Amino acid sequence: MAMEDLFSDQAIRGQRLTRGGVESLLGGARHLIDCDLEEADLSRLDLSRWTFERCNLRRADCAETILEGTNWQSCRGAFASFTGGDLSDATFIASDFNNSSFKRATLESAKFVRCKLTGADLTRVKAVEIHFDETLLINAKLLEHSFRDATLKRIDFAQADLRKADFRRVRFEECSLREASLEGARFEGADLRGADLGGVRLIDAALFRGATISREQAGQLLSELGINVR
Repeated sequence: MAMEDLFSDQAIRGQRLTRGGVESLLGGARHLIDCDLEEADLSRLDLSRWTFERCNLRRADCAETILEGTNWQSCRGAFASFTGGDLSDATFIASDFNNSSFKRATLESAKFVRCKLTGADLTRVKAVEIHFDETLLINAKLLEHSFRDATLKRIDFAQADLRKADFRRVRFEECSLREASLEGARFEGADLRGADLGGVRLIDAALFRGATISREQAGQLLSELGINVR
């Protein structure tokens, strides 16, 4: 059954919505389709279980907004703020939230699938588990974030701030750590053979103690000293 059919009695289509318009819809789960919420102030509202499909949330203010169990499909939200919001059990699919802020947000069991989070700030998010799959986290801020025991597939962490991140026993599949900041990160038991380690300095090689890397990756690290591995 199509998503529109599931929410046909509550769907709001093609509307430009301000805070007042959204407040008039409160009181139950809603399904917004092709709606424009650019720069809308949605802070501190309760939008639990709402569905946003192909919506524009560029620079929207969702600070401290309750967005538990929300669904986001093909949305655009560059520079949106979710600071301090509750996004527990939220699902983001094929959405672009580049340069958005999730600082101090609750993201317990949230899922990001085929999303673009380039430059996103996920500093001090509250979550035991966040699921990322086929997602761009280029230049994102994930300081001290724990990925422990996860399998990461097609995640691009290029130039991301991963200082003190926990990658213990993580399996990397078609991922990139190219030129990421890794100071203090932990990789014990990790399988890094599926990760691009380009730009990682030999001085950082101690971070990979207890991890598995390929012969090719080892050669890449040693090449900085002019040593050829054959």
